[in-house]
Amino acid sequence: MVKINFSNLRGDLTGGLTAGIVALPLALALGVASGLGPMAGLYGAIAVGFFAALFGGTPAQISGPTGPMVVVLAGLFASLSGDASLIFTAVMLAGVFQIAFGLFGVGQYIRLVPYPVISGFMSGIGAIIIILQIGRLLGHEPPGGTIGALSYLPTALADINFATLALGIGTLIIAYKWPASLGKYVPGALAALIIGTLVSLALSVPVLGDIPTGLPSLQLPVFDQSKMWLVVEAAFVLALLGAIDSLLTSLVADNMTRTRHDSNKELIGQGIGNTFAGLIGGIAGAGATMRTVVNIRSGGKYNVSGMVHALVLLGIVLGLSPLAAKIPHAVLAGILVKVGLDIIDWGYLKRAHKGPRWDFALMILVLSLTVFVDLITAVGVGVVLGALAYVRQVAQLQIEELQKIPQDLNDPKENGLLEELKDKVSIFSFGGPLSFGAAADLGHRVRERVQPGSQFTILDFSRVPLMDVSAAMAVDTVTSDALAAGRQLIICGANEKLNKVLEGVNEAHPGIPNFESLHEALLHAKKQLGGSDDGEPSLQAAAQS
Repeated sequence: MVKINFSNLRGDLTGGLTAGIVALPLALALGVASGLGPMAGLYGAIAVGFFAALFGGTPAQISGPTGPMVVVLAGLFASLSGDASLIFTAVMLAGVFQIAFGLFGVGQYIRLVPYPVISGFMSGIGAIIIILQIGRLLGHEPPGGTIGALSYLPTALADINFATLALGIGTLIIAYKWPASLGKYVPGALAALIIGTLVSLALSVPVLGDIPTGLPSLQLPVFDQSKMWLVVEAAFVLALLGAIDSLLTSLVADNMTRTRHDSNKELIGQGIGNTFAGLIGGIAGAGATMRTVVNIRSGGKYNVSGMVHALVLLGIVLGLSPLAAKIPHAVLAGILVKVGLDIIDWGYLKRAHKGPRWDFALMILVLSLTVFVDLITAVGVGVVLGALAYVRQVAQLQIEELQKIPQDLNDPKENGLLEELKDKVSIFSFGGPLSFGAAADLGHRVRERVQPGSQFTILDFSRVPLMDVSAAMAVDTVTSDALAAGRQLIICGANEKLNKVLEGVNEAHPGIPNFESLHEALLHAKKQLGGSDDGEPSLQAAAQS
């Protein structure tokens, strides 16, 4: 349901206007970096910015072209030899994927990506943006792709255009060192764009050139069977990265506004925005952290601010395109280098040595795969390795719990029963969720610690909220071992969910006693033994809690 909130109109107008001015140089620069040109960057900022604000689930968020999306588009541009119609088809398809993500509730799962993976691919994207701009800073037009840009670097260094280099570095310095007091009126990136362009009028450096003025033309999707898989793959990567980028920015907005965004609604809004961006010849976008922060700090609070930001850019497209034609490539390269440096996760890199080595190694691996292989491989490998590492840690904790054997149980009545049963019972009490990670060692640990000569094996699941099929199969193995050794198996403490899993897997062993508590299980064992007591002074039962 679309709802426009006008209760903060003055603040939203101010925030949207400021965000629009900040977005202008970034949209131009990112459009050029994508290979599709500056107007594609502006059209993308307008479409994604307006529709993501109108239909999205993060009221104060500003959306538009971002570094991660541009890196994918630049790679696709190189792979498709600059076929714009197919690239815009990929943008539209990415929007459709994001709408599907939202409708199927994928938003809640995207936020589960481990932080080292997010840090690694964001830092890798920042590195890619910087690598792609080095050649332009040196006065050249390097080939697309990270490897191509790095391979071209010796050629560029052998023929440096020092005027271009000085202009680009000067732009970067202005963007970083622009006084905060002046930044309230003119953002640093915009100041760098204006000053760099004015200085370039006295120099001979490459500029953007003629830029079309007016409203964009409609771009209908094109389906080329020979290249369709490449388009679909790029669209999926765009959708996934855009979703992650947007939801991370949504979390930043939540922290600043003390609100809570709707992840799935946000994905639907981003998807609608990207679909329209492709239709009007714009590049893909996502929630933009810096522009969102600027909007909120300038008074923006609701979705009106994001829509105003897009309308400001539309006004610029309709009236100021001829002025943008004089912007030098070096100036945009300097701004993009700042974008790349800002994307790199310096905060984590500075303190990574204080955290777990595995997490840092995972971050470096994802960063390397992002830069030298591709983004989807980096994220896929990172998520799988991160998940496996987590499962391994949980499994170790579960096995360690099984190794702790206390001398006494907490309940005096249960201790009394143990004294009576003496060495005729072995008790194993499991703690926490039981999953496939611990299943491989579970049966082995029980076999190692079962009391020799015991007649009963009791499995206490009172502290286990859930288990998967792998763990249930391990319990089935324990059951088979106990029966083969002539011991009776007793289960206790299992909740309804656990019982369903156990019953489904252990059909080969029907009739296993199952009690609600350990006390009842011990009473059953005592009854089976006829309440006998062989007079031995101490209990040797293997008890686990």
